Amino acid sequence: MMNAKDYMDREAKYGAHNYHPLPVVLEKGEGIYVWDTDGKKYFDFLSAYSAINQGHCHPKILKAMSDQMHKLTLTSRAFYNNVLGEWEEYITKLFGYDKVLPMNSGAEADETALKLCRRWGYKVKNIPENQAKIIVCDGNFHGRTITIISMSTDPDSYKDFGPFTPGFVKIQYNDLEALEKELADPNVAAFLAEPIQGEAGVYVPEDGYLKKAYDLCKKHNVLFVADEVQTGIARTGKMLACDHEGVRPDILILGKAVSGGAMPVSCVLADDEIMLTIQPGEHGSTYGGNPIACKVSIAALEVIKEENLIENAKVLGEYFRKRLNEFKHPMVKLVRGKGLLNAVVIEPKDGKTAWDVCLKLRDNGLLAKPTHDHIIRFAPPLVINKEEIDKAIEIIIETIKSF
Repeated sequence: MMNAKDYMDREAKYGAHNYHPLPVVLEKGEGIYVWDTDGKKYFDFLSAYSAINQGHCHPKILKAMSDQMHKLTLTSRAFYNNVLGEWEEYITKLFGYDKVLPMNSGAEADETALKLCRRWGYKVKNIPENQAKIIVCDGNFHGRTITIISMSTDPDSYKDFGPFTPGFVKIQYNDLEALEKELADPNVAAFLAEPIQGEAGVYVPEDGYLKKAYDLCKKHNVLFVADEVQTGIARTGKMLACDHEGVRPDILILGKAVSGGAMPVSCVLADDEIMLTIQPGEHGSTYGGNPIACKVSIAALEVIKEENLIENAKVLGEYFRKRLNEFKHPMVKLVRGKGLLNAVVIEPKDGKTAWDVCLKLRDNGLLAKPTHDHIIRFAPPLVINKEEIDKAIEIIIETIKSF
């Protein structure tokens, strides 16, 4: 009979060491809860980095998956199938775009958006060949491919992985003056940003930043591209984080909760002028738009509307921040967030860091993960209710008090 240490040792022996997981081995999930191999129950306050907004193993999503997998799993895009068009119509109408391009992971969707930006820059804006530039923000996290880490400012992401892909201009996040200065360059095709920087520690820009950035892009004939892989699908108390400021990105990047955590599904949405710059044979994915993914995604997006998860995220997110802001403790430096995407900035005490707090939270029945050593992200599934969030807040408060 294997114990938790056996499972962890096996991963360490046979798997690459590219993650540093919290030491807990999970084997079951339902709704907002997960259970470890010893049967201990936990609140999940990470939601697989906001992939499981609809809760673990949602019955409607699992049924859609099961029904489709017994009919047809994969055709590749060499042939039509009877499900892809249904999903394409559903998601384009839901978000209000002419076209969608399906992929699998968030990184693939970001790569797709970058190719669309460059292609639009050459075909529509008439930027000279190989001169297109894309403005990005410091502190960004868009994925792990060579091209994406080429625009990272985090040494953990890019160190010793060069040479890097050229064509990116890095500016301060939440700095409109820096953006306007770079937009004056006629070779700029796009500005790519996260509406809230998740991996940077749930860094929320000033009110009005997104709208003003969008307006500046319009003024300079530059595409505004929003990476909503983590912030989208009701997480921040709106369907998209950009909706808080009435911004409709020229290119919208989605992933994670598009499938409710049931399988990798991502996509890029744009109008014809942008999307149709890519023609047959110029981009694609064997698994992108597979029949199971399409059925799962429709079900996952229907759950968001049917269970009123947008409003739930808004109301309970405000309540969560209010309760934690009322709690005063020398370790709690700052509480910030939007909807149910929140973070607590930790002031180390007696050599104890955010990692130590997360270990103690685990002991007390709540799972969260630090980012950048001093920040803990709190993002439960959006199906959580008031009674459950009260219990979770008590665990968080009592845990911090114990230091």
